[in-house]
Amino acid sequence: MAESQRVVIIGGHGKIALLAAPKLVAAGFSVESLIRDPDQAQDVTEAGAAPRVLDIESADSAELVEAFTGAHAVVFSAGAGGGDPARTKAVDHEAAVRSMDAALDAGVSRYVMVSYARSETDINTVDPTSSFYPYALAKHQADRHLRGTSLDYTILGPGALTLEPASQKITVLDPATAGEVMSNEDASKDTSRENVAEVITETLRSGSAVRATVNFLDGETAIPEALASVSS
Repeated sequence: MAESQRVVIIGGHGKIALLAAPKLVAAGFSVESLIRDPDQAQDVTEAGAAPRVLDIESADSAELVEAFTGAHAVVFSAGAGGGDPARTKAVDHEAAVRSMDAALDAGVSRYVMVSYARSETDINTVDPTSSFYPYALAKHQADRHLRGTSLDYTILGPGALTLEPASQKITVLDPATAGEVMSNEDASKDTSRENVAEVITETLRSGSAVRATVNFLDGETAIPEALASVSS
């Protein structure tokens, strides 16, 4: 397969990444997944991706540039997993920013960030003493940095992640009101991880939602149609 069709997934052993890899392969891409633990390699291989051991938390810019050079796109699907504010900042903000800058230095223009639906609003509504605040801050800052780059980015903001199978249908939220929707106690706020994987694949397959934020929940609109309606 042509080198230009390689997709590099950061956080390659995560649930979403393992679901996205075979879908991307089926769509005609080759996939290289960055992992921090060599013991994760078999799971990545079984998902159809080529594992590459590179700890995003400690990797420097030169290592990232080397990993990205020649790729068609970079997908950031890593996360510290919460619980440690310092590591959350190191992974979800600082490593994310390094990866964006490295993508530019490597000549890779397409970049997909897996964020969450309230990343633009939680920074103003979550109590700074809350254990969730470091994550909200890190994702907000990373997304803001990405919007300020010249990358052809897509920021994906799913709702509460579930293990339900993909419905392949979503509802796209207005970024300005996503926080309000997600705060509505009577509304469904779920997004299947497999639907996130489907959206990652469709954005790269179709080239849709470039320089756009796509906040979405499981819904009623077919993913290609929903993404085609998103403007930058």
